[in-house]
Amino acid sequence: PRVRAREIEKRAQGGDGVLDATGEEANSNAENPKLISAMLCAALYPNVVQVKSPEGKFQKTSTGAVRMQPKSAELKFVTKNDGYVHIHPSSVNYQVRHFDSPYLLYHEKIKTSRVFIRDCSMVSVYPLVLFGGGQVNVQLQRGEFVVSLDDGWIRFVAASHQVAELVKELRCELDQLLQDKIKNPSIDLCTCPRGSRIISTIVKLVTTQ
Repeated sequence: PRVRAREIEKRAQGGDGVLDATGEEANSNAENPKLISAMLCAALYPNVVQVKSPEGKFQKTSTGAVRMQPKSAELKFVTKNDGYVHIHPSSVNYQVRHFDSPYLLYHEKIKTSRVFIRDCSMVSVYPLVLFGGGQVNVQLQRGEFVVSLDDGWIRFVAASHQVAELVKELRCELDQLLQDKIKNPSIDLCTCPRGSRIISTIVKLVTTQ
């Protein structure tokens, strides 16, 4: 059912408006930040930024050389169509010096003195492959199995050929499941055997990556 913003605002006066308007079932994963971040891929793609870190610098210590974390100003951010961009100073990620994943999703891009992105969140590669746009490809490059999509804009090295093919197949299953839902909107994907297996597998993959 459609949920209107006016209804959420009305319910919010007595508590959590989104939870009250959408129900417990739709919010069963509300405490799973990795999954919520993954859902942003479906909503915001192709608003993706690559994070490029400088070559590692090392500092000598009494126990040996230790890799130094780069300064936040040394990180570079690149979009597919606009080239280099910058995180806006008002963003909570402005002073971040390290991202576990080399990709960020952003909500807004503005141009003043430079091109800035705001409202950005780090996202891992599996959600991008599962929920991003374009065809998923698996290629053997220099002895490594590389999973890519969007003409190679998103790419990562899989742990093995089996992992690469399983991720590709999972994406195909998800796409087919969504097509089935479009053709027959009355299908409850959470209760039908095939749908529930695919969804639970994706939730487990995203949560434990």
